[in-house]
Amino acid sequence: MKGWGKKRGVIPGIKRWVLRSVLSLLGLWLAGIFVFAFLPVPFSAVMVERQVSAWLSGDFSYVARSTWVPMDEIAPVMALAVIAAEDQKFPEHAGFDMAAIRAALAHNERDGARVRGGSTLTQQMVKNLLLWDGRSWLRKGLEAGITVGVELVWTKRRILTVYLNIVEFGPGIFGVQQAAQHFFNKPASRLTAGEAALLAAVLPNPIRFRVNAPSRYVS
Repeated sequence: MKGWGKKRGVIPGIKRWVLRSVLSLLGLWLAGIFVFAFLPVPFSAVMVERQVSAWLSGDFSYVARSTWVPMDEIAPVMALAVIAAEDQKFPEHAGFDMAAIRAALAHNERDGARVRGGSTLTQQMVKNLLLWDGRSWLRKGLEAGITVGVELVWTKRRILTVYLNIVEFGPGIFGVQQAAQHFFNKPASRLTAGEAALLAAVLPNPIRFRVNAPSRYVS
């Protein structure tokens, strides 16, 4: 009976710990939504994930790099290229493109080997900034909830600014300023339409697709 009493005492303790952990995470996400609505983003959750994964695999040469720039210092063609390539309804929707989601679900039912996503720029930004990479219903559920909050608090311009500053363009290369300097030896403000299109073309898979060695598909 004494052992049973100890077990009954442990279970509520575990429940309290889980509840506190969940509330702490929710608090961090809510703080992130409000703080990054106007402050520059120093790094993203996916950057941390990539860096830690590299260290755990023994790759100490990998460094996740990004350089924040405001929208006024990004060539307008870069924003246009990203919207055209990734989310053409971005100016109109409230965070979700239901037609794209339905099309992706139908495609994935027909061809499970080649999974298609239906995420908007807002959803992609939320995932990169506050969550983790990979596919799971848990992550998608959290992504949906945070997306609603971001669309309520942020402007479309702010969403696009943060997206362009944290999106991955290649191994260790995050954000359009870092990508422009690395691949074209120039600031993001001087990107041409062709360079912007090339950067946008690798976004579906920046590890597989290469800006500096574009495949026929990317070209």
